[in-house]
Amino acid sequence: MFIRSLVSPSPSKQTLVTLDLEGVLVPEIWIAVAERTGIPELRRTTRNEPDYDVLMRYRLDILDKHGLTLALIQDVIGGLKPLDGAREFLDELRSLTQVIILSDTFEEFAQPLMRQLGWPTIFCHRLLVTDGRITGYELRQPNQKQKSVAAFKGLNYRVISAGDSFNDTTMLLEADTGYFFHAPDTIKAQFPQFQAFDQYPDLLKAIKAVL
Repeated sequence: MFIRSLVSPSPSKQTLVTLDLEGVLVPEIWIAVAERTGIPELRRTTRNEPDYDVLMRYRLDILDKHGLTLALIQDVIGGLKPLDGAREFLDELRSLTQVIILSDTFEEFAQPLMRQLGWPTIFCHRLLVTDGRITGYELRQPNQKQKSVAAFKGLNYRVISAGDSFNDTTMLLEADTGYFFHAPDTIKAQFPQFQAFDQYPDLLKAIKAVL
């Protein structure tokens, strides 16, 4: 007996949205740590340094120099709240399509923020911790944002992405449609092909137009 396949030989593509986390949905964690500790060097983020490995090694050196612990950073994160309107934006977007957060943060940092955002799916990295001190980190994989989008496209998804920093640009370039959100002028000037927004209703309207 032959069973007729219900799968079209050329199915239309479903849509998936990928979003950066820090600067897009929540405050920059390292800037908050800098403000708590009074260490201005920790204000440096992926908006300033395109090479993530260079940036993280710089941060780890500062943490070691000042004896800062994972517990202190987690305490700072526990006091952070999503950006105004972020939860509402994310809730409405998730009612329309699948959403995955692609972030260069770490599992040990993300949990309290994910709880406040309604537990969206997040792909991120992992810290190495010894006696409460952060000694290193493990990337989920290098250039995980671009590779994740490429993998989703390989699963026949049409991908829409939004981010704010240098480390988001490979994701935006790989996506079928990419947007900047809350990006500084210096980055927007280097990538003028991406529409840029600063308000959630404007970004949501743009995404809805291409769903």
